[in-house]
Amino acid sequence: MNLSNRKKRIAAEVQTSAMNDIMFFLLLFFLIASTITNPNVIKLTLPKSSTSQSESKKTINVSITSDLKYYVDKKQVNADDLQAAISAFKTPDADLSIVLYVDKTVAIQNAVQVMDVAQKLNIKLVLATEPK
Repeated sequence: MNLSNRKKRIAAEVQTSAMNDIMFFLLLFFLIASTITNPNVIKLTLPKSSTSQSESKKTINVSITSDLKYYVDKKQVNADDLQAAISAFKTPDADLSIVLYVDKTVAIQNAVQVMDVAQKLNIKLVLATEPK
């Protein structure tokens, strides 16, 4: 019986210190990337346009979902309270504009309702689209 051969075996080990560094960097990358993404949480299917431009002034995001829910800067409002919600953002010295996000399945009358509110308050309105 040879017991000395059992003591000389090499133990197998897996070094995971490099994997910890890689996982840390991946986690950090995804945390930073998630803060850069578009903060507009409301999912809409926008119509497509070949000439889309971005707006850099002070804007109010108004969204109309496919089930006719109105949102003013991610806050849900009734259609009747839309003018009061938008006028709360208006100041005399600010160059304000509304970016209107409308699901492509919504009837045009609902979008015109927001356009009428913008016209009454003398605020510029831009319709948001997706590039083709």
